[in-house]
Amino acid sequence: MTRPTFMLCPPDHFDVSYVINPWMDPDDWARHQDSYRAAAAAGWRDLVQALQSAGARVITLPAAAGVPDMVFTANAAVVLNGIALLARFRHRERQGEEQHIHAFFKTLLAKGDIDRIVTPPAGLTFEGAGDAVWDAARRLMWMGHGPRTDVAMARVLETTYDVRVLPLKLVDPRFYHLDTALCVLSGGEVLYYPPAFDAASLRVITDTIPAAQRIVISDADATLIAANGVCIERTFISGGMTPALKTTLEARGYTILIPRISSFAKSGGSAYCLTLRLDRRNWIMTAEPPLIAAQ
Repeated sequence: MTRPTFMLCPPDHFDVSYVINPWMDPDDWARHQDSYRAAAAAGWRDLVQALQSAGARVITLPAAAGVPDMVFTANAAVVLNGIALLARFRHRERQGEEQHIHAFFKTLLAKGDIDRIVTPPAGLTFEGAGDAVWDAARRLMWMGHGPRTDVAMARVLETTYDVRVLPLKLVDPRFYHLDTALCVLSGGEVLYYPPAFDAASLRVITDTIPAAQRIVISDADATLIAANGVCIERTFISGGMTPALKTTLEARGYTILIPRISSFAKSGGSAYCLTLRLDRRNWIMTAEPPLIAAQ
């Protein structure tokens, strides 16, 4: 079995210097920046340790000045079957990340950590695994759209990976990426926060996922960005959750690890946002997915 492999970027240049979501408060960050930066560095090391304790391998994307949100590597790309579909960011503040991401993925390609690099069609925005969540239990991809990713990317994902893609419209500005409001666990359960989605998307969720596998998270857990977790086998790594949710997950056989990463919530991210999984495979593939725009 392939060892779980994650790409992370250290928070050497992480800060909150602009506003592109409701969580961000540059004035508060400026008042406490020394303590917040120290906490972010310590929390990031905690997260790496938690991943490694769960059996994961960690690959590091070097940090770069001027792109403080590059620490959220989930947005860099989505990777499935060795194919990396790179991001094209909506906001100008994050577009500077793209050159660093592309260059690093070329090194991953040269080392054999991925097999192909693909870019979105011209004119479409796409923010990686933040809006493209693989559901191994159902062999499909959930895709968030609206705030950051264009709905037309659903067809691109289908073509690239030869998988079913279910678009979900995000309607709450706090939950600007799908990974902030929905998480698929290794046992097939799905954590989700209903107010983040429009009515049609909620029907898609309830029609697709059996009731016994749907775990609705509370307002309190949504505020903690609890759905933004990383699941490795029976270990669930989260930046925070209520005791009630922790009890629910433990009753289903999950071990909960909570690294001290609350500093990243000041930019609207948590454990999943800070990681990009590189080794996922759709083992029932029957055909080689076509390449749409390799570089």
